[in-house]
Amino acid sequence: MEKIRLSKLMSEQGLCSRREADDYIAKGWVKVDGETVSELGTKILPTQKITLEKAAQAKQEGRVTILLHKPVGYVSGQAEQGYKPAILLIEAGTRWEEDKSPQRFHRSQMLNLAPAGRLDIDSTGLLVLTQDGRIAKQLVGEDSPIEKEYLVRVQGKIDANGLAMLNHGLSLDGKKLKQAKVSWQNDDQLRFILQEGKKRQIRRMCEMVGLRVTSLKRVRIGRVRLGDLPSGQWRYLREDEKF
Repeated sequence: MEKIRLSKLMSEQGLCSRREADDYIAKGWVKVDGETVSELGTKILPTQKITLEKAAQAKQEGRVTILLHKPVGYVSGQAEQGYKPAILLIEAGTRWEEDKSPQRFHRSQMLNLAPAGRLDIDSTGLLVLTQDGRIAKQLVGEDSPIEKEYLVRVQGKIDANGLAMLNHGLSLDGKKLKQAKVSWQNDDQLRFILQEGKKRQIRRMCEMVGLRVTSLKRVRIGRVRLGDLPSGQWRYLREDEKF
């Protein structure tokens, strides 16, 4: 059996991100089979048991995850082409007044807060920003099993077998898409449930079957729903909520 870098295994097991793993190892917060490992680059067998010291666990528990209802006109990540990043909407005055979390907002929660996934500038809905590498890993990446649900208003005349193609049969950038769940909600609105998120995927899929997207709203990520969260406002992910 081949040995693997400890930090890579920690990430694959959902203990933390690769970057966090290196930090914890350097601080002596990681044990392998009960023995502290503090040398970066250490390789171990996949069958060996990895545990975190209480200091690392406490650091993780102090990290926040924020759910934002992103409006149109904001980019998910870094500012680009003069557009503002969605993180600028996270401030005390924009917290949803019905947020039931006991968390109190303070500026330190903005440190290393980053979007876990993207939502196009002309799309609206649920955007997750987190300090927790475990959640980021869970939501981002081609292998993520987490479903994302969208309500999509469209114009145009769909091809005869267009709905079937949207569900399974389309390829983007030379690669076949994962099977989707697409259904009509009413005369001009589709519901998409995807397990991947290629750039402008839904808009491009619709164009391929004769439709043009006029609005797109993400309403769910995994088991977490946008619900009644108003546009431009945010709330904390509660302890009882899991993606």
